[in-house]
Amino acid sequence: MISRILFACLFLGLFTAGSSLSCKWMDHKFKQHNEETLNLLETMGNNSTNTTEVEDTVAFPNHLYHQASKASAEDKLAFTVQVLEEVAALFEEDHSAASWEDSTVRNLLNIVSKQAEELHTCIGSHSHKKKNSQLYFKTKMYFKRLSDDILKKKGHSAEAWEVIRKETKAHLMRAEQLASSLHTAN
Repeated sequence: MISRILFACLFLGLFTAGSSLSCKWMDHKFKQHNEETLNLLETMGNNSTNTTEVEDTVAFPNHLYHQASKASAEDKLAFTVQVLEEVAALFEEDHSAASWEDSTVRNLLNIVSKQAEELHTCIGSHSHKKKNSQLYFKTKMYFKRLSDDILKKKGHSAEAWEVIRKETKAHLMRAEQLASSLHTAN
């Protein structure tokens, strides 16, 4: 009888530890990496030689962040991972017209990809399969519009990349807010 109780306690402890969103990397490194990325984006803006502005034809998706803020902790993390992956995909497009150093863009891509990868490990494996599909789809479509309506229609121009740089900065600040809300919740 005691061995069954001990086994049940051990199993329950392992199960709850595995399903918890307690993630040391998120608690200690996410903010640091996010600050590095924001600094890189600031440097890229300072190095920009853009003199004309491209009209921003894709409104910032405040509604998606509002929806994500009301989601479960795992869905918040999954949303943050998706945003980071979508940002990385944008910066993998042709940025040769921008006046940025290639090494700065590579550093940005490395940090954003590392953040997405590490946060992904914080999500329980079962929740990755049950993504909030409506939020996922809307986010995917928003970033597709950024790529199509800003970058592609403007020929991946320096001005278009400046819009993307500013949008990315706003996304990273909002993603940090979401991650911070998880940290204070734990």
